[in-house]
Amino acid sequence: MGHKVNPKVFRLKVNKTWNSKWFRDRLYASSLQTDVAIRKYLEKKLREASLEKVVIDRSVDAIEITIHTARPGMIIGKGGAGTDELKNHIIKDIIKSKKTKININIKEVNDPNLSANIVALNVALDLEKRMPYRRVMKKYIENVVKAGAQGVKIVVAGRLGGVEIARTEKLLKGKIPLSTIRADIDYARTAARTTYGAVGVKVWIYKGEVFGNKSEEAEK
Repeated sequence: MGHKVNPKVFRLKVNKTWNSKWFRDRLYASSLQTDVAIRKYLEKKLREASLEKVVIDRSVDAIEITIHTARPGMIIGKGGAGTDELKNHIIKDIIKSKKTKININIKEVNDPNLSANIVALNVALDLEKRMPYRRVMKKYIENVVKAGAQGVKIVVAGRLGGVEIARTEKLLKGKIPLSTIRADIDYARTAARTTYGAVGVKVWIYKGEVFGNKSEEAEK
């Protein structure tokens, strides 16, 4: 049996860092549940806004949410109406407390083609539009390589093309050294909700080796 681990978890504090930057001894379980609920809501609400990740930082009476996206205009809206809508929903339906202050920051992703989560979402959206899966996979692999990645792998699994028996298709270009901890590998997975059922999408992007502590530099 193969022992598999998430490539990001495998590299924490080497060249990756946590998306929740807080620790509470007594309220840890409830705060973690709130973080999961916030991420699920934002990933569903901002699915077409090329969402990369959601970073949550907590203080005693405030929560700071930083949304990394390739399309900040779609989230902000006219006059900031979009962020106000997100903030009101989080306060009323998720946190259910008016005492906690919510701050939402929007950060633009410099190169979306080097973000595994954005590439996976784009592949899933194209599959939902009934585009041929091989053409979709080849297109995004070429885009990632042109952006400067040293390797990329895309795996889709499900009833591809509407066939009765589900199967798995994989395309790889370059190298993906999953066993090398210093390798900077971005990983993401999602699902395309097609008329024939769910199609799983996984993306690995290798950006090169990192020497030194890149996670501290990224935080700065």
